[in-house]
Amino acid sequence: MTKNYTENLFVGLCASDKNGGPTQMALQLADSLERKGGFDIDDIGKRYLNWHKRDGYDAGPTASRVFQLVSKGISFTKASEQVDYELAGRTAGCNPAHRATPLAMLDVSDKELIDITIQEAKLTHWHPLAADVSVATVLLCRKLWQGEDWHAAVANTRKGRLIETQRALEAHKMNELNGNGYAPNVLAAAMFFLSNSKSITEAIERSIDFAGPANYCPVLVGTIGAAKWSNN
Repeated sequence: MTKNYTENLFVGLCASDKNGGPTQMALQLADSLERKGGFDIDDIGKRYLNWHKRDGYDAGPTASRVFQLVSKGISFTKASEQVDYELAGRTAGCNPAHRATPLAMLDVSDKELIDITIQEAKLTHWHPLAADVSVATVLLCRKLWQGEDWHAAVANTRKGRLIETQRALEAHKMNELNGNGYAPNVLAAAMFFLSNSKSITEAIERSIDFAGPANYCPVLVGTIGAAKWSNN
């Protein structure tokens, strides 16, 4: 699964990520997984931090503030908690889901993958929904790549998720979508275009037209779509 999944993932990601940050962070994550032979949270954190120091303009305000604090010597855990406090709990953003899909290639159980994805998300985003939407995104990619059909993969991904995430994975109408960066809204919008398009190209194009310059949902359309249409 590893090589083909990663290649397809980055084809979809590069086609859908118009601002650059998600692709760069996903590359850092994928490289860490490959070089370390598995999940190494400390190495991943260091790679994100070093990338941000070099060229992290599209890291997003939450992650950027965390990286700023870590650069001053604070641990990722304490920095992530502090930023959540500073923002009055408003850290349920989509950055973790944007960057985390390389985790789907790990040779671990679904339970362990969930735990790993939560750890990765909390490097920068302390809110449980940021992690839960990231978990849903990673699990859905894994199940699709393993050959489950779309409806079965979605149904299985919904199991055990927070209610907001479960609702985001349900069918929606265009007029119900929201283009902001709140993770459940980003996932819901992505699911609409993935469910109502005939190809990854169509899904990405429609999502980009909807999202505008912020480009929140297209990134998930690209990564999940790469798994959904992997055999086309």
